[in-house]
Amino acid sequence: MKESFSLKMEKKLGKYAIRNITFYLIICYAFGYIIELINPEFLSFLTLEPSLILTGQVWRLFTWLIIPPDTSNLFFVLIMLYFYYSIGRSLEAVWGTYRLNVYLFSGMFYTIVGSFILYFIFRYVTMIPNPVGYGLYFSTYYINMSIFLAYAATFPDMQVLLFFIVPIKVKVLGIIYGILLLVSCIQGGVVTWVVIGSSLLNFIVFFFTSRKRVRLSPKQVKQRVVYKREVKKQDAARFDSGIAKHKCAVCGRTDKTNPELEFRFCSKCNGNYEYCQDHLFTHEHKK
Repeated sequence: MKESFSLKMEKKLGKYAIRNITFYLIICYAFGYIIELINPEFLSFLTLEPSLILTGQVWRLFTWLIIPPDTSNLFFVLIMLYFYYSIGRSLEAVWGTYRLNVYLFSGMFYTIVGSFILYFIFRYVTMIPNPVGYGLYFSTYYINMSIFLAYAATFPDMQVLLFFIVPIKVKVLGIIYGILLLVSCIQGGVVTWVVIGSSLLNFIVFFFTSRKRVRLSPKQVKQRVVYKREVKKQDAARFDSGIAKHKCAVCGRTDKTNPELEFRFCSKCNGNYEYCQDHLFTHEHKK
């Protein structure tokens, strides 16, 4: 069976994925809130402004992540940070570290691309000589919203307490937010279209490619967590006892004797027969 491109990339790049990435994102927000309290004017040097980036201020490609979502209530800031941290951890537990990294980094990349698209529209279509100030529209707000929408699509039947009182399923909140976004696009102009479209493009890609494979009920979430925990225990026991996890039915090589090999089960053989990469496509099928 041929591996998908995403699986191949995960095998090559998975070891570089940042574990607990939402924690570091929350740290960036916290740092931004501190700057806002001490010297709010300094945040203007951190915004995603393509016109200034093209003049050499390349740090803006990264520092816009420090600018936190706008709010003036410290209590709700702390609640919001904890909420996004918790749902990020839930997504990482189900998706895996690599896939969550890809989701977040692709959202950041699409946002940067969207800012440059908006810049070129104003610069070369509307002929504004030096369009500055639109970087404030591209903020971490939509990064947070993409995390929430992914959570709502993955755990649609999970319940949260709206206003800390009313229990409501996250899929309902996701639908409501989607309607608000649609209304904003209808009422807004080209700036709104580009900002929302680019910032949430990662969710759109996720929704049409992976939604059915990761959509889970609360019971399934618990079962998956328990299953992963048991698998880790069994793998650790096999490793300690020297028992091989994989063994080729043709040559007898295992993941212990040849850890560089890959092993796969053959779907055309009757029974659970596993083969190494050298015999997966060359063995005689067992009927």
